[in-house]
Amino acid sequence: MTSVIAATRFSVLDRSRTREGHPPGEALRDTVALAREVEALGYHRFWVSEHHGVPGVAGSAPTVLAAAVAAATSTIRVGTGGVMLPNHRPLVVAEQFGVLESLFPGRIDMGLGRSVGFTTGVRKALGRDKEDAEDFAGQLQELLGWFRGTSPTGVRARPADGLSVPPFVLAMGEGATIAAEAGLPMVIGDLRNREKMLRGVEHYRDRFRPSPWAPEPYVVISGNVAVAGTPEQARRLLVPEAWSMAYSRTHGTFPPLPPAERVEALTMTDRERGFYESGLTGQLAGTEEQVAHELETVLKETGAQEVLVTTSTYDRDALLDSYRRLASIVSG
Repeated sequence: MTSVIAATRFSVLDRSRTREGHPPGEALRDTVALAREVEALGYHRFWVSEHHGVPGVAGSAPTVLAAAVAAATSTIRVGTGGVMLPNHRPLVVAEQFGVLESLFPGRIDMGLGRSVGFTTGVRKALGRDKEDAEDFAGQLQELLGWFRGTSPTGVRARPADGLSVPPFVLAMGEGATIAAEAGLPMVIGDLRNREKMLRGVEHYRDRFRPSPWAPEPYVVISGNVAVAGTPEQARRLLVPEAWSMAYSRTHGTFPPLPPAERVEALTMTDRERGFYESGLTGQLAGTEEQVAHELETVLKETGAQEVLVTTSTYDRDALLDSYRRLASIVSG
């Protein structure tokens, strides 16, 4: 292990991906079980996500799932990657994180994103539209105000009022600017588009204003990291997610993860093949030695303090083995 890897925190985001032939509830139970496993392996945080009306994702209520994860673990930090703030009233989000922090003091993170529903139907069901994301900076300030008791309404968010729950901004599009100007830690992906990521990190550091939440910039880079005994085995870990992404781009819906062998036997259209191959390109995948080298490179390039691993695959045993191998790189 190199000194740059040793100085970096490693964390996990599990999106509770559903799998072909398995009920959605199993994906949620798998998420909780994985949290226990990665806690034992020494990972720093475990985050869950928010998706609505997506056949391939069971994680629709991140603060509820975070409570289950925190209750099943004892030391790892638990949070969201993220709660999509435009979908909710900031008061309600503050109350939910206030409850989590009160139940599990000192272990809760508040990862926040600016996305709205994936489709027109989902946005309509949520009572939101695309324009709701445009005031993300204002929604963020309102949310943080509930913890400081500064709401002009005179209302206090209980039990959030006076608590300190670390906020993080998921940086997509304008997110880097918003995170910098609010003085908050930033989570940025993805590892496949290194140039874009580096521009975002540089922009964030240039524009950062110190705040009570973060005295200096804090960068978390996120993406898939797959580690296996051979490069071919590592690549196979990425196959189910790459196909699901290709399918969503060509059919308009994000499906449950299929087994890698089914994907490899498919006859794809040229368009599907293009998206599929793109999904496999540029990821951090390989043996321990190969991934350690790639990690060292990207960490030196970005100066990131933390890596949030977002890998999903059909084979949960292979996924856990990948996390074990990655932990062995980190621990040296």
